[in-house]
Amino acid sequence: MSSRTLPLLFINLGGEMLYILDQRLRAQNIPTDKAKKVMNDIITTMFNKKFLEELFKPQELYSKKALRTVFDRLAHASIMRLNQASMDKLYDLMTMAFKYQVLLCPRPKDLLLVSFNHMDAIKDFVRDAPSILNQVDETYRQLIEMYTALSGGEFQLIRQTLLVFFQDMHIRVSIFLKDKVQNSNGRFVLPTSGPVPCGTQIPGMIRMFSCTGEEVRRLQFPSGGGYTGALREGSFQMFGERVIKLGTNMYSVSRPVETHMSGTAKNSAQHTKVNAAPDPLAKEELNLLARLMGGLDVQRPPGGDSGFRVNLFATDEEEEEASMSRPEELSYEVINIQATKDQQANEELARIMGEFTEEAEASQAPSDKGADLLAMMDGL
Repeated sequence: MSSRTLPLLFINLGGEMLYILDQRLRAQNIPTDKAKKVMNDIITTMFNKKFLEELFKPQELYSKKALRTVFDRLAHASIMRLNQASMDKLYDLMTMAFKYQVLLCPRPKDLLLVSFNHMDAIKDFVRDAPSILNQVDETYRQLIEMYTALSGGEFQLIRQTLLVFFQDMHIRVSIFLKDKVQNSNGRFVLPTSGPVPCGTQIPGMIRMFSCTGEEVRRLQFPSGGGYTGALREGSFQMFGERVIKLGTNMYSVSRPVETHMSGTAKNSAQHTKVNAAPDPLAKEELNLLARLMGGLDVQRPPGGDSGFRVNLFATDEEEEEASMSRPEELSYEVINIQATKDQQANEELARIMGEFTEEAEASQAPSDKGADLLAMMDGL
């Protein structure tokens, strides 16, 4: 597992969230000033300096539930509100879109170009807000400093960490199904044609060399695909053409997007629920999440600025039906942590967590500690 995966996961999922919300705000004819405020508030919160300081520290990925908690708070960082079913659908779309991008990356290093495509789009969302633009540019610099010097092997480890994180998610998305890049069981179809990765050759030939390094024989074989030469390498700088299209906005052409649970996903979730081992890192994860949430400076709407609800479904009836039909095992119970910047409140949180640990050690067998602490987290 790579300790440098979290920033890329967060930025790419955040970019997909902004794509989806922008499309829904337009579809529901939300007034331009309110839609702009929502996007600006979310991006301001997303690129909060203290939050990013915690995010960019080398650390292991934490659970899907904890990550969902962060994005639930991000989505509600402005005057917009989402019902549980719409929030579930938003998160499903975000995760499946980025999973598809990770799977189709020609090279592990191209994950950074996918991230830059998301960052470029985020910059475009706030092009008229210089102060927010400065926050985004600072994150660009951090990404370039942290990732451009990494080796191919380190990027491969990051990609593998992401694939492990996504491996049990098989949610069907209408756009992917219509484009025939996803099967009915929720698994993606990997192409066997198109450009080969930059720095590689078209498959179909075996070259043999003597012990002196001289080529002595060539054999050709059918590659089984319609491959073409590599495209030029995209720019890894703050400005430049990325070349790769993964990570760009697939909702730019308006069309309805639906999500459906595949049988595989349901069975996987049930299997996970029955066989999941207690998490020994539950307390550390809670500590990390509290620090992250404490860094989020959520803007509360002033008294005269009324909020509004966004529905990710075509009708309220569809949203209600989705809420009722979603399997309990696949519903995210968001951890509610009231973390503030106030030092006294943080000390109180630390004291409470200390009491949790003492109670768990006193009353539970060692094998039950992780499960007990996770249950306590749910009650916060």
